[in-house]
Amino acid sequence: MTPSAVSSAPAAPSGISPVRPDAHPVLAEVVRSGFVEGGHRGSLVVLAADGSVERALGDPAAPVFPRSANKPMQAAAVLRAGLDLSGERLALAAASHSGEGFHLDLVRTMLAEHGLTPGDLRTPPDLPLDPAEAEAYLAAGNVRERITMNCSGKHTAMLAACALNGWDRTSYLDPAHPLQRLVHQVVEEVAGEPVAAVGTDGCGAPLMAISLVGLARAFRSFVLAEPGTTERRVGDAMRAHPEYVAGTRRPDTWLMREVPGTLSKMGAEAVQAVALPDGRALAFKIDDGAGRALGPVLARSLGLLGVDAPVVDRIGYAPLLGGGDEVGEIRAAF
Repeated sequence: MTPSAVSSAPAAPSGISPVRPDAHPVLAEVVRSGFVEGGHRGSLVVLAADGSVERALGDPAAPVFPRSANKPMQAAAVLRAGLDLSGERLALAAASHSGEGFHLDLVRTMLAEHGLTPGDLRTPPDLPLDPAEAEAYLAAGNVRERITMNCSGKHTAMLAACALNGWDRTSYLDPAHPLQRLVHQVVEEVAGEPVAAVGTDGCGAPLMAISLVGLARAFRSFVLAEPGTTERRVGDAMRAHPEYVAGTRRPDTWLMREVPGTLSKMGAEAVQAVALPDGRALAFKIDDGAGRALGPVLARSLGLLGVDAPVVDRIGYAPLLGGGDEVGEIRAAF
């Protein structure tokens, strides 16, 4: 199907209700000085190697916004649009990069390669995502820029696809734009379900809601697709160059680097999706969006998938401090 044959993005269905805070189980507990002072609820799904649901907590069939966990699908769409990306460039197209020097250097290179400038980007001006990089950036006298926003690699790829096809570049974030209709098509294909709602992501790009089951199914397709297909090209690039997908101090990078063949991508509001090379997969969403719960829940979920590696403990380590000392932890509760 060509991009022009895809229907326009639907409005958010009126039947989708906000998540009730008491509707889902506690996935992570906040434990201070031996006292459980809080918890983070959410939903989770684990898929077996054959794609069947092996474990479900909460309501993983309900639609969520995957946020940046949608980026592999967006990268696949720019490939389907004819853009020839590979290696680090393709990984950066699917990235929530940390704003490290090598990220920004490659974004600038990619912009120049396609006759674009940082002024063409429609990302909101931002600081580097990594706190250490943000501190160094500000200390050097810099200000928020569009290129430092963590989605600038994705936006560069989208603009390059527009330039290649002669599509309007000023409206590339409009849900009715040919590129965004193509993204919509890819999301539905790999998730195996209709998009339930369309919103606007933090970077300004259209954001497609699917279920956690659909998200896990999508990631599974990126590792099981035939070599040379758009999905497999994205999955292979991300796994070969994980530091470009995230950064040198990020769990997605650690996991893809230390457990070969693993595809991993987080999203804002505490969303995470992972697929192993044999087709096992997981996806979860913390209801309140607390990023501090993501590591412990991810580590426990990886254990359910049978991943036994030192990096799992590293990802799951989430201490609580009191007076500068470790006095507790955030731990998985399932």
